[in-house]
Amino acid sequence: MKKTRVGLVLGTGAARGWAHVGVLEGLLAADLVPDIICGTSMGALVGAAFAAGRFEALRDWAMAADRKAVASLVDVSLLSGGLVDGVRIVEWMAGLDLAGPIEDLTIPFAAVATDLETGREVWLRNGPLDQALRASISLPGIFSPVQIDGRWLVDGGLVNPVPVSLCRAMGADFVIAVNLNEDLLGRRLLPQVDPPVPAATVEANGNWIDMIKSMPSNLASQIASIRLFGSAATPGYFDVLGNSLNIMQDQITRSRLAGEPPHVMVLPHVIDIGIMDFHRAREAIAEGRAAVETAIPVIRTKLERQ
Repeated sequence: MKKTRVGLVLGTGAARGWAHVGVLEGLLAADLVPDIICGTSMGALVGAAFAAGRFEALRDWAMAADRKAVASLVDVSLLSGGLVDGVRIVEWMAGLDLAGPIEDLTIPFAAVATDLETGREVWLRNGPLDQALRASISLPGIFSPVQIDGRWLVDGGLVNPVPVSLCRAMGADFVIAVNLNEDLLGRRLLPQVDPPVPAATVEANGNWIDMIKSMPSNLASQIASIRLFGSAATPGYFDVLGNSLNIMQDQITRSRLAGEPPHVMVLPHVIDIGIMDFHRAREAIAEGRAAVETAIPVIRTKLERQ
């Protein structure tokens, strides 16, 4: 009798993507090991770590990471097509040993990216793993795009946030999908209060980028915090970007999953975790594990019918 090949699809979600770590922990505890893994954005990163045998190393880093550790991965470069150039992130992935050829992984794996010029979905199934992951996580407005084989690639969440279609194309007979985009709309904008420098002062000085360059680093960081994280009166850059992406990905996810439903959908409750809250891995992981533990009886029942 042919063995049912179980595929695991890990969706996009920025910092919410740490929930995928909890999902994998729960599956492993239930002795449900996926035969195929694919993912988009943070889903690709977590899935690749598992396929490469580096899951525990990634989980340990995430659980220990605070704001300072996350900030150490940020190399700001406004001239590269995003706020973050991404060189330090690639070095961090190399430190986790996520840099070999995709085709050498012990579990079949693929990541999704988007061709910035054509808007087409790109399936990354071979070549350097770190470059594929760097492309898949290239959230527009935050990370600069990546050039692979002559194409500029950005986050796969623009076209396929939960890539069930890719998992089936890779030969999965039974698909478990993790969707982190459920119920994101309606999340309140929570601008920072009591900004260290009045927003009006910043507005009055014209070009804020040029102004920041000429300021002492401590004052520059204060002004940047107003612009990036909001003030008492207005949403910040990440508020606007995050909720805009939530709207887009909610619509795309609903559309794609309506035509390509998985056998089982896992829905971690991570609505309160913002796109840049990478220091909140412990919370996200707990939510992921709780969600998959609820779904395991359904997974077992449906697998028995295959």
